[in-house]
Amino acid sequence: MKLNERGLLIVLSGPSGVGKGTVRKALFDMDDHDLTYSVSMTTRPMRPGEKDGVDYYFVSKEEFKKRIEDNGFLEYEEFFGNYYGTPKDKVEQQLDEGHEVVLEIEVQGALKVRSQVKDAVFIFLVPPSKKALSDRLISRGTENDDTVSIRLAKAEKEFKLAHKYDYIVVNDDVYNAADRILAIIRAEHAKTERSIYKYKSLIEGDI
Repeated sequence: MKLNERGLLIVLSGPSGVGKGTVRKALFDMDDHDLTYSVSMTTRPMRPGEKDGVDYYFVSKEEFKKRIEDNGFLEYEEFFGNYYGTPKDKVEQQLDEGHEVVLEIEVQGALKVRSQVKDAVFIFLVPPSKKALSDRLISRGTENDDTVSIRLAKAEKEFKLAHKYDYIVVNDDVYNAADRILAIIRAEHAKTERSIYKYKSLIEGDI
């Protein structure tokens, strides 16, 4: 039985290259959870191995801008000439259906969501060291040296925003990080403010 009829929005965020996608996939591979992934929308080209509607919703800039005009995003941003955003209608539908929705986004996007969704849980994923982050960005092989340098400079600024999150999780090991996040989600469901009305219905009901 769920402790709350409406689902819980879990925002997993952190600097580019910290391993958000890898940790999220490890989290979904774990047992005993009911998590749904919120697929973001982007105008960037599809990378090898990616699938539309699974990794992202890949759309044209014209379609993306039309959605912006219609207030169709929880958050969106432009980065390196491409747009990224979270479709509001799809997230709301999943939450209303009682699903636990995991939103994996960049730091600025997470802070925009925070201003709109007050009861979401915000988790900041960090690398074990700055060198580890640099090594991960280089090993991806998807950016040139200049782009890597830009991402590292951006990460330096984002580290200073960690205090705006509810939790900080160090990605020293993918499965350890995923296990910590699952523990956070379970603990959040036990918070009085989320479960008190269910508790009241139990103790006030017929015995």
